[in-house]
Amino acid sequence: MRRFDLDAAILFSDILTIPDAMGLGLTIEEGFGPRFERPIVSIADIDALPLPDPDFDLRYVIDAVALTRRELDGRRPLIGFAGSPWTLATYMVEGQSSRDFAKIKRLAYESPEATHRLLEKLARAVSDYLIAQIHAGVDAVMVFDTWGGTLSTAAYLEFSLEYLRRIVSALPGGTPSIVFTKGGGGWIEAIAEIGCTAVGLDWTIDIGNARQRIGDQVALQGNLDPAVMLASPATIEIEAKRVLDAYGPGNGHVFNLGHGITPAVPPEHVQQLIDTVHSYSRRYHEPTD
Repeated sequence: MRRFDLDAAILFSDILTIPDAMGLGLTIEEGFGPRFERPIVSIADIDALPLPDPDFDLRYVIDAVALTRRELDGRRPLIGFAGSPWTLATYMVEGQSSRDFAKIKRLAYESPEATHRLLEKLARAVSDYLIAQIHAGVDAVMVFDTWGGTLSTAAYLEFSLEYLRRIVSALPGGTPSIVFTKGGGGWIEAIAEIGCTAVGLDWTIDIGNARQRIGDQVALQGNLDPAVMLASPATIEIEAKRVLDAYGPGNGHVFNLGHGITPAVPPEHVQQLIDTVHSYSRRYHEPTD
């Protein structure tokens, strides 16, 4: 935040902080990713999961929120962060990253009652976690549904979106909320209906089309392809302008990447993106005669 003239800060704590606090034995293996020592294999495992106390089990995150808030000193808003219940459940049942999500999908289709018991518990945990971040000073919250897009439409509405709705409904009134489902471009109307303030978009949907479909019901966040950031500064400028042109005039657009920034992106490329957005977007907000 000191180096770049960004408009907001986000506390990006790993989405698996909650399953870790539930005692599943999380480790991160270099070159492989997250792995749980004790993945969920039965209803008894689900029932045995404790509901984490954010002020105790996740105190390190809450302290980081408060510290970051103090360091920002009111200069920029701070966004809190959590993973969605469905996405957390995929890791907890699969035990690691997955390509086909066979275990969690089998559980969902064969034992929907057990799946809902897990998701209900996770929705309460995520809600408590975000509320604790709000009390610690965040100005808005974002729920990141990484794997919702792997579901069919019916399964997404039942196993992912319903629990996103519950989380949004549990937040204190007036707290802005952003809901992002990777691969969820086909369901943005349904996402906008759950009461969130903004819908996050990945890079596979045209933001102009999304605006036409949703109208002014919610703000839109997104959605430059993160891979563009590896290209030349001139290309970054062209592609950033393309996103801004697609959205068009008026408020309600939070410019962002369509997913996380990757480690190989040169810092000067980040500066190019920020400069382009700040300078080019003015044309869509300046009053006309």
